[in-house]
Amino acid sequence: MLKCASLYTYEIDNPEIALEEIKTQLKQKITLLENSAGIIMCNPEFISSGVVKHISENLPFDLAGVTTSSQAVNNEAGELMLTIFVMTSDDVWFKTGVTESLNESIDEPVKAAFDKIAAGASEIPKLAIIFPPLILKHAGDAYINAWKQLIPDVPVFGTITIDDTLTFEGSKTIYNGKSYKTSMPFVLCYGNIHPRFIVGTLPQDKVMPYKGEITKSCGPFVKEINNINAYKYFESIGFSSNGALGEKFLFVPFVIDQKKREDYDGIPVIRGHASFTEDGTAIFRGNVDEGSTFTLLTSDSEDVLSTTRQKIRQINELPDINGVLMFPCIVRRFMTQRLNPLIELETVRDTINPEIPFMMGYSGGEICPTSVKNCIPTNRFHNYSLVILVV
Repeated sequence: MLKCASLYTYEIDNPEIALEEIKTQLKQKITLLENSAGIIMCNPEFISSGVVKHISENLPFDLAGVTTSSQAVNNEAGELMLTIFVMTSDDVWFKTGVTESLNESIDEPVKAAFDKIAAGASEIPKLAIIFPPLILKHAGDAYINAWKQLIPDVPVFGTITIDDTLTFEGSKTIYNGKSYKTSMPFVLCYGNIHPRFIVGTLPQDKVMPYKGEITKSCGPFVKEINNINAYKYFESIGFSSNGALGEKFLFVPFVIDQKKREDYDGIPVIRGHASFTEDGTAIFRGNVDEGSTFTLLTSDSEDVLSTTRQKIRQINELPDINGVLMFPCIVRRFMTQRLNPLIELETVRDTINPEIPFMMGYSGGEICPTSVKNCIPTNRFHNYSLVILVV
């Protein structure tokens, strides 16, 4: 059986005090079993102050994770925070690791790290939790594809790192006290673990009447829509001018029906628009396959909060919950911050069953299966979404 606990500290200046707070909560909340691992998320200042290093060196299990802008655990939600989600079990075991730099390529470093960590394992993992770095030239799908080549039948869940700035330049990944700009930590889970996944997007009744077909694309680069230049297409429907998407449409998500994919499960994903190139190619924040169709979806702060409440109530109704990890897109915070920068986190904190250990932190790109059918996951990269792992 798997047991979980969420720990936190606001102590950013004194590593000894921070460690004592974490160790006290650990002792109060959970007894460590034979196998343990932890997921860590924090504001980047916890790295520069030495708190991450000191805590990692003095806990009896590996820690893998990322920086983030703000986060929540049971009874708490805040910005200058460090949180740890502990998993421990006698019949679930964990293998953790970190890749070399992914700046130049992804597939080879991921394979090398996996081969090193999983060498000699008698079975494949039941779950991979990954923490990719923020490298703008890589589409989020590339990280998933690298793992799919190695463990195609294993669900992959995770988040791309961010920080509390608009440019995310200070974002880092974390593994056992060390921080990285271009490497990917990961946790592989084996044995008696049965993950379930929930993806929250935005209300489908906000779908707009525009539709298009991707007729020419390569990864996240869409060259043609309905056989015309992508920029000219958006210009023709009033969504772009002066070489950019109109300002009032900055947060319009694109609902992509990737029906030409071999593994398409009938569930569309959301793609955010990043920019246009000089030749009118539209750059999206994830791959958009040729043959996919899309529509547009408007949204506001209440749409974000209503879908969040709906998904948390769905969690509350599930049986046999040991713990929950949640990664919402940072754009969801941008969309609700006029009400309160922490309102989505506080909504989860106040809605979830208080007996369920959970950890939640904002994401620069969400990784989660849209479905698992016949034990085969449909792993996907998401934008503007709330992804949830229930263990």
